Amino acid sequence: MMKLHHINGHIQTILLAEYPDKLLLLDGCCRSDIATLKLFITQTLQRPLNDLTLVVVTHMHPDHAGAANKLRKLTGCKIAAANVSGQWYSGLDGRLMHLTDILLAKWVAKRMKKTRNNMWYSSQLVTDYKLDDGDELPGFSEWIALSTQGHTDRDLSLQHLPSNKVYVADLIVKVKNKYIPPFPIFHPNRYRASLHKIMALKTDTIILAHGGEVSLTDNDYQQLLKMAPKIPRTHWRTVKKTLLKPFKKFA
Repeated sequence: MMKLHHINGHIQTILLAEYPDKLLLLDGCCRSDIATLKLFITQTLQRPLNDLTLVVVTHMHPDHAGAANKLRKLTGCKIAAANVSGQWYSGLDGRLMHLTDILLAKWVAKRMKKTRNNMWYSSQLVTDYKLDDGDELPGFSEWIALSTQGHTDRDLSLQHLPSNKVYVADLIVKVKNKYIPPFPIFHPNRYRASLHKIMALKTDTIILAHGGEVSLTDNDYQQLLKMAPKIPRTHWRTVKKTLLKPFKKFA
């Protein structure tokens, strides 16, 4: 039997699947979540830390990949991520985006009135397993990886077949009891396709990294589709729009 624990992380929900002989971390968390996770496993569950067998990184943002490398060193766990070539944060633009994403995560933490914590993590990730759409998670065959790109080029959702529940990471964000698309969205067409993929599963609930386990109506999904951008909504486009705004009145 599997028990899914929802743990309050630094700026997101930590999802830990507990089995009698192993543990599965559904996402790579923040670097600052390592102490929280360690305490939960060793004190609350009374389990050795090396029972953590697999960590899935749904995408490379600080609250989804930040703890992965360190957890592998601490526990000997394996890391799985989407089978997409190259590194998300590649080249000079990638390094700048990495820094921007860390600053954005810090800003979110401040808005949530969280204490200051170290959010730094490597921009590079070497995985032990590369997952394609429909692949079983290694060692956890009742979990299926779903490609749900759009937010980035390598987003994964994780479907638990026995319960037909799906962890959708940042595909949908809940803010002030409203469901909205995430920021950024690099691939608008893929994002819409991903929403349709989750809708087609007809689950009673889905699990958000930011918002917990929720039930969405058809109207909620239609609103999300309406709100989804038709062109990429990215860091640079947002900065450029902000910088040019004062000059629009002279155009």
